[in-house]
Amino acid sequence: MMDDTTALYIHIPFCVRKCLYCAFTSTDDAPLGIEKYAALLLREMEVRAGVLAHPLGATTLYLGGGTPSLLEPSLVGNVIEEASRLFRLDPLAEITLEANPGTVTAASLAGYRAAGVNRLSLGVQSFDDRMLARLGRVHTAREAREAFALARRAGFDNIGIDLIHGLPGQDINHWREQLREVVKLRPDHISAYGLTVEEGTPFARLEDQGALMLPDEEVAAAMFEETAELLTAASYDQYEIANFALPGCRSRHNQVYWRRGNYLGFGAGAHSFLREPHPGIRWRNPDDLGTYGCSLAEGVLPEIDRTPLVQRDAMAEWLFLGLRMLEGVEEERFRAEFGASLAEVHGAALERLCAAGLLIREGEHLRLTRRGVILSNRVFGAFL
Repeated sequence: MMDDTTALYIHIPFCVRKCLYCAFTSTDDAPLGIEKYAALLLREMEVRAGVLAHPLGATTLYLGGGTPSLLEPSLVGNVIEEASRLFRLDPLAEITLEANPGTVTAASLAGYRAAGVNRLSLGVQSFDDRMLARLGRVHTAREAREAFALARRAGFDNIGIDLIHGLPGQDINHWREQLREVVKLRPDHISAYGLTVEEGTPFARLEDQGALMLPDEEVAAAMFEETAELLTAASYDQYEIANFALPGCRSRHNQVYWRRGNYLGFGAGAHSFLREPHPGIRWRNPDDLGTYGCSLAEGVLPEIDRTPLVQRDAMAEWLFLGLRMLEGVEEERFRAEFGASLAEVHGAALERLCAAGLLIREGEHLRLTRRGVILSNRVFGAFL
């Protein structure tokens, strides 16, 4: 049976200045203006809706980037209206906008809220101005706190804050202080990611030159453990490896990814996945804004790398995505989707991981242990 629910992702590739660690599709020197790009987004949404084999109903909408908070609220409102018209966006849908603290004002935040945005994700990354400068961020710690206060006054009762640990020159005491700072603000959601040095970024070049002094693996692991201990003690539920939420404030959109649900991506560099035809198909849009725009000008969807999944890959993906959620996966759901048991497909790997104390079975549930959360990449690699 076709699953007719989906999540919508809108990619905004514009930035004031590209951060030194960022590998996402984004630019501070775009060949076209934001308004023209917004018109292309609407065109892509219309064309996509017209070629779907089955109508889909959207339950979440996420504007990510880049810096979506560079869009005027009226443009964001246009996107939300088209999503409602073309993809039956649920009236109670979670609608998230990523915002850089250095790009928002009281007026713009009030405008986003009036346009229908009901969840804000603030890319704070650090409350230390020295660290923000090292990352190439365009805001200060003071501006981050002010942006949070302005968002509350604008009526946002669901605000997430992103932080990064394992930064150059950072130690465990510094990270602990960052966690205390974010808890003082009491956001509804906290994402705390370890820094990953991505190929092609300025950070990667610095690392190759031996000029990027990062914490060693032992310190990085300690930061990871400190995150869980301090945030759970502050009543945040760790529901995913790097994500913590107050009751009722989990990211509904991101859970679609981890549970291998349908999602449609729009904009340069956006990715899409549909579960049908079984076991799934994925594609992406080109990163280049010129290529993206030219395709749509001709009325052609700009998708590339369209790839039907094979059963074995889909099974592995189901496992390592689902295990990111700390509640784990249900073996019966795997059997229902793929017609085989976990033991039949990954029995040997699962036994090894359980024996090593990285996975634990609780009835029909399989989940990461605390040690497994810390060594999750090792766990996931066992299924590939």
